[in-house]
Amino acid sequence: MARKLNTMTVQRSKRLTDHMVRVFLGGAGFDELELTEDTDMYVKLVFGDPEPADGRPTLRTYTIRAVDREKKEIALDFVVHGDAGLAGPWARSVQPGEEVRFLGPGSGYRPNPEVDWHLLACDEAGLPAVAAALAGMPADAKGTAFIEVAGPADELPLDAPAGIDVTWIHRGVASDELTDDNAGDNAPLVTAVRAAEWPAGRPQVFIHGEAAAVMHNLRRYVRKDRGVPAADASISGYWRRGRTEEGFREWKADLREAEAAAGSAL
Repeated sequence: MARKLNTMTVQRSKRLTDHMVRVFLGGAGFDELELTEDTDMYVKLVFGDPEPADGRPTLRTYTIRAVDREKKEIALDFVVHGDAGLAGPWARSVQPGEEVRFLGPGSGYRPNPEVDWHLLACDEAGLPAVAAALAGMPADAKGTAFIEVAGPADELPLDAPAGIDVTWIHRGVASDELTDDNAGDNAPLVTAVRAAEWPAGRPQVFIHGEAAAVMHNLRRYVRKDRGVPAADASISGYWRRGRTEEGFREWKADLREAEAAAGSAL
């Protein structure tokens, strides 16, 4: 079933770091949202005509970083690299009062209080979802979170349980400057997760970020090498180096077809 097209209004924006901007949406449209208790709720922002002649609106997917039910607002965080891309420059320059249309929210993950420990990992693109997950965990939750960013200036305050060890990983360059030496199989995030201790007991895994690192490497490590079942593993690419979101969706579709043909258990 198609997701509902919603409309909300920009209330204000806030620059969190040189590479991250938060936009707050509110207004009457808040009451129309079908919110859940999941921490990875996401919306697909519609840029331009929602019903273009070719039938393919321009969409960009973003996690709802926070919901304020009293103010009737949602917050979305955007990775920004100058004038590159579509949504980043928009978030950097958007003004209060502008209407925003989006599909959703969709969702599918929330921290499970019954597991023994949690493993979370992400880069900047996955940071809003990981931050929301940490904030939604029970106070006695245990585990580890690895977050890869360009450098110390890109770290953000996080609301995490005392039992979650948060490790910031600095790769030294912005995400739009990645090369084969620090991306994909060579991403510092991959090295950190693979080198980490794997405690006994049942884990719940949440890993989201650049697709080559996440889907070609860490997903196989978690699902096959460590034997974590699909029900306990939310692992997906949020973006693909060198591709627009449209190109990334095509790449993911091709990957799913290839895995199905190979009889992959992923």
